[in-house]
Amino acid sequence: MVADLSQLVKAYDVRGVVPDQWDEPLAELFGAAFVQVTAADAIVIGHDMRPSSPGLADAFARGATARGADVTLIGLCSTDQLYYASGAMDLPGAMFTASHNPARYNGIKLCRAGAAPVGQDTGLTEIRTLVEQWSEHGLPAAAATTPGTVTERDTLTDYAAHLLGLVGLDGIRPLKVVVDAGNGMGGHTVPTVFAGLPLDLVPMYFELDGTFPNHEANPLDPKNIVDLRARVLAEGADLGLAFDGDADRCFVVDERGEGVSPSAVTALVAARELARNGGEGTVIHNLITSWSVPEVVRENGGTPVRTRVGHSFIKAEMAEHGAIFGGEHSAHYYFRDFWNADTGMLAALHVLAALGGQEGPLSGLLDRYDRYKGSGEINSTVADQAARLTAIRAAYDGRDDVRFDELDGLTVTGPDWWFNLRASNTEPLLRLNVEARDEKTMTAVRDEVLAVVRA
Repeated sequence: MVADLSQLVKAYDVRGVVPDQWDEPLAELFGAAFVQVTAADAIVIGHDMRPSSPGLADAFARGATARGADVTLIGLCSTDQLYYASGAMDLPGAMFTASHNPARYNGIKLCRAGAAPVGQDTGLTEIRTLVEQWSEHGLPAAAATTPGTVTERDTLTDYAAHLLGLVGLDGIRPLKVVVDAGNGMGGHTVPTVFAGLPLDLVPMYFELDGTFPNHEANPLDPKNIVDLRARVLAEGADLGLAFDGDADRCFVVDERGEGVSPSAVTALVAARELARNGGEGTVIHNLITSWSVPEVVRENGGTPVRTRVGHSFIKAEMAEHGAIFGGEHSAHYYFRDFWNADTGMLAALHVLAALGGQEGPLSGLLDRYDRYKGSGEINSTVADQAARLTAIRAAYDGRDDVRFDELDGLTVTGPDWWFNLRASNTEPLLRLNVEARDEKTMTAVRDEVLAVVRA
């Protein structure tokens, strides 16, 4: 029977419920298809702490070796640790994780050698087609006469050393930092990366547990950083860090227990990366990041490039422009010196270096990078996304003080505000982001747009 992969293969990865939507036999087919599409003679595989991850990773490895590819298993790792292995070993890679999704989910994030992305337009569609064919007709005999080998390798220490070599942390003042790993892979990577630094580390939920007993491992949802905010205040800490399930995203909390905008972190890291590169370089940012980001980039000698939302677009622009850094509103941070891949850990190290290199609190340091008032992302369920977008355009059409662009959804820009309204690709939702020079204006624009969207 042919497998239905329509709900499993997404734009950028594979993700679904185990075993309802996929299982180890299907993972084995994905391993074989990945090797065939990438024409790889060797690959690297890692996995997170979900109960189903080791079995799925091993099944993928069986499929890969059956097609003649040698496999290096790096075992438990964060997604950016897998990207490190792919880059350092120059091998295609597969990471078994469902990031921040609930425990019953799992997935695969795939990349070519050098951590180059594999998405819908870069091989994932072909992989899906092969898996569908093979699930119906069976896996054809491999051209390879000899199955591939399987070896194990620990990359955690090398991963940590690579990151620490990219950020100057020598001479920073001692800092007290609370880290909420959310029972995810941050509990695996943070102790090794932070070892030897002048940090008083207060760990929260470092036990690896893919059932997520304390809270969802999604720090962008405010309810999931309530514990971290309280602990930062209780400890009198200098800052807090929260990682998502596969620890490729990092969210920052200041000494007041207030969440820091990922746009402010993007601006801070951009300034530091530009300084590392002699005040020159291109910085990529998506169209939902704050006005602060391109302003700070220009002030520090760089060239900002605005792109659509989504890591495949960011990575493509990074490669095209030879960009030194890229940031998204979702707390994904991309570095040229990390094979254009995203690593929340490297962004966290930049924040620690910046804070520890001066005497003031984090809130004061970030004031120069957080200049506007934002709404955050607001979702509205609508029956007809296109009709609501048309209604919004009509509501603002004809005004001399606004301009439109449709790079990704609809962006409307006024004299001291902007908003973007995008349709979800997977749900009947419209996603609204608003920013303005002051809270009053932001609130007024937000309410005006929502009144039309929800009419």
